[in-house]
Amino acid sequence: MLYAVTDRAGAGLPLFLARIEAALAGGVTCVQLREKHLDEDAFTAEAIRVKKLCQSYGVPLLINDNLNVALNSHADGIHVGQADCPVREIRKRAGRDFIIGATAKTVAQAQKAEADDADYLGIGAVFPSPTKADAIRITTEDLKQICRSVSVPAIAIGGICRENISLLKGSGICGIAAVSALFSAEDVKEAAQKLKKDVLKILQKND
Repeated sequence: MLYAVTDRAGAGLPLFLARIEAALAGGVTCVQLREKHLDEDAFTAEAIRVKKLCQSYGVPLLINDNLNVALNSHADGIHVGQADCPVREIRKRAGRDFIIGATAKTVAQAQKAEADDADYLGIGAVFPSPTKADAIRITTEDLKQICRSVSVPAIAIGGICRENISLLKGSGICGIAAVSALFSAEDVKEAAQKLKKDVLKILQKND
């Protein structure tokens, strides 16, 4: 899985949507729409447009943190951090078919998210992240232990790029999430194509 987490990075909406479509054309398998500075109405309107893009490529759209936006835009799911709405509450409100992802940095957090009915885990930050400088780092050994402790799919996140992705081989992940490696690239589609090939290589080595 190549999971794209969006980063507007000062781009206007037309360019931002073009970058997301380029990532989809390049083969990303999931998109998480992350907007920390929009009000709820603007976030919802944007999510509706991104949902249409994702649908045209058969790719699920998840919303970062905001359950109201996820539900009102008819997104496929949500991703939440440790300080956000609890997974169990989201499941009660959104139903069984709604995809719920949860961030985990420890075995205990991962096991609780699984027990609360999360569909997948986002584990990290595995490397220094240019988009989240204050993110708590974990080691590759931590990553392996977390993956072994749960049965739900685990995705590595945090500063992952073509230069360091090979360090994640054998960790037990099912894919990686990328932000800057995609959306800071001059050619987003090409960056997605190359990164997806790299992901497939390390997943083969996980077997």
